Amino acid sequence: MLKLLLMAKFIADLHLHSSYSRATSPSLNFDSLSEWAKLKGIQLLATTDFTHPIWWRETRSKLKESANSGFYEYNGIYFVLGTEISCIYTQGGRVRRIHSLVFFPELDDVDKFNQDLAKIGNLSSDGRPILGISARELLERALKVNKKAIFIPAHIWTPWFSLYGSNSGFDSLEEAFGDLSKYIYAIETGLSSDPAMNWRIPELDSRSIVSFSDAHSAPKMGREATVFNTNFNYEGVLKALKNQEIVSTIEFFPEEGKYHYTGHRGCNIKQSPKETDKRGIICPSCKKKLTLGVMHRVKELADKDRPEGFDPKNRPPYRRLVPLLEILAESLQKPVNSEKVLQEYQNLIKTFGSEIEVLLKAPIEELRKAEVLPRIAEGIKKVREGNIVVEPGYDGVYGVVKIWPRDQDLEDEKTEQKKINLKQAEGQAGLFE
Repeated sequence: MLKLLLMAKFIADLHLHSSYSRATSPSLNFDSLSEWAKLKGIQLLATTDFTHPIWWRETRSKLKESANSGFYEYNGIYFVLGTEISCIYTQGGRVRRIHSLVFFPELDDVDKFNQDLAKIGNLSSDGRPILGISARELLERALKVNKKAIFIPAHIWTPWFSLYGSNSGFDSLEEAFGDLSKYIYAIETGLSSDPAMNWRIPELDSRSIVSFSDAHSAPKMGREATVFNTNFNYEGVLKALKNQEIVSTIEFFPEEGKYHYTGHRGCNIKQSPKETDKRGIICPSCKKKLTLGVMHRVKELADKDRPEGFDPKNRPPYRRLVPLLEILAESLQKPVNSEKVLQEYQNLIKTFGSEIEVLLKAPIEELRKAEVLPRIAEGIKKVREGNIVVEPGYDGVYGVVKIWPRDQDLEDEKTEQKKINLKQAEGQAGLFE
């Protein structure tokens, strides 16, 4: 228990879901969450969906408090009490749809909060409940329960359900939260944006920029995450967020996010911001309004003196990654859930300890020595170097990562494999001389 009071460097994924949320895997439970956290190399998760009565009872019965730290333990993995809540309401003559992450240090805090929210909406209907109150009121109710509540606007650029969303959001924190804006210590990038895109917004200069997975199945955990170096307890996380003391973030390639570009999936129309400036926001096929992408929306709200590529120099670094299962699938030319891909995944984890270790730390030469197929090692190397191509996502369609965008790359790999096979054959032949 003592280690929970000491400074520690740890990886946290604080936005995911249970099986009680809509459109999630039925196998999302504390056993699968904790086991996949170990595979990924993540030390801290959110409990998820604490407003749902059944899941909350399970949470209270299974998790054990760790030395009054505000963290709770199950199967060797630590959890903080956190959930996502959807607010749908009218403000300024427009319908607003805002998703937010809410965290508390104490079990009793969640009990009080749930009792309060149960007077407003049906908490049993979905693990991520929909409430007819404003995001500001939700924040106010959380702070009344505990002044140390952490409130993070979720995936802030998503067109339909976010703070800056082009279809249902606001143009500023002040517009959304008014006098309570000072209690917004951090924002979540979402899959379709990265920290650099958010650096262009001046009002975010005083906020931490964090990233989490929003996983709807356990294998998606950790596709985005945040690295802390603070006391391993609730107070440590709160302090790090308030004082912008996070170490770094792990990011999706934002082009892979499903709202990066402007477009209309029904008509297969996709546009970059420059193309949208030229062609407009009306679909040339069906003549309806296009869904404005995150890049376009960032450009709308960005300071004119902060062009694309603006670097403030005083922000934590970040690393863009492609999930290991996706790298393996393309490397082996097999489906992500195929037996071969899962077998290679398990082999790599067994050898190097975790997915984060494989993707970020294991030397490429060590990967090659570990009898990893050359194409897999090369795929990991290419992702680390950013030497990939991503077809940007748009209007709810995920982008497509191509590590080997040309047929020639595959031919080069086959040639290299033939050389390796020949060398191995020559070595084996020497054994019998």
